[in-house]
Amino acid sequence: MPKIADIEPTPNPNAVKFILKEPLTWGISCSFASAEQAADDPLASALFAIEHVTNVFYVDHWLTVTQDGQADWETLVRQLAVPIRAAAGADENSARLVDQAPAAQHEMTAEEQERFTRINELIDRQVRPYLQGDGGDLHLLGLRDATLTLHYQGACGTCPSSISGTLAAIRNLVHSIEPDIEIVAV
Repeated sequence: MPKIADIEPTPNPNAVKFILKEPLTWGISCSFASAEQAADDPLASALFAIEHVTNVFYVDHWLTVTQDGQADWETLVRQLAVPIRAAAGADENSARLVDQAPAAQHEMTAEEQERFTRINELIDRQVRPYLQGDGGDLHLLGLRDATLTLHYQGACGTCPSSISGTLAAIRNLVHSIEPDIEIVAV
């Protein structure tokens, strides 16, 4: 049962980040853009049952909830705190999530896997810490030929700057090691 240590605003005015005293997972990120996607996740499902919630993202010691812009944050935060405090801890959640992990969408060639790993390490060092600090994250979905597919998570998923400024910065960074790659956010 995670306790809430702090609640922080994010650059996305429709998202808040809950910092927790106990982790929800051990390094496994969970991102849900709808109640239907969250149907098999007890915590996310409970959060989507609260009016105005449009996105739930969590990993380790933090959770970000995005709303539709119609709710008062003070009231909504009090409602969100109830299922967050009642959520299962990291040991139980991580075991369940590993069992539910989807298979890879595209088997990468050895060359694509090597390039993908280099790009992912670069993103780990120079991008993810900043996105996570703002209540979001970035998941690299795959590399096929010269196209890298990525998906924003949490507060970044609906933040206007993620589609423009952040994506441009990621393109510039990745082009420093892969000049001909196209980056597509889905």
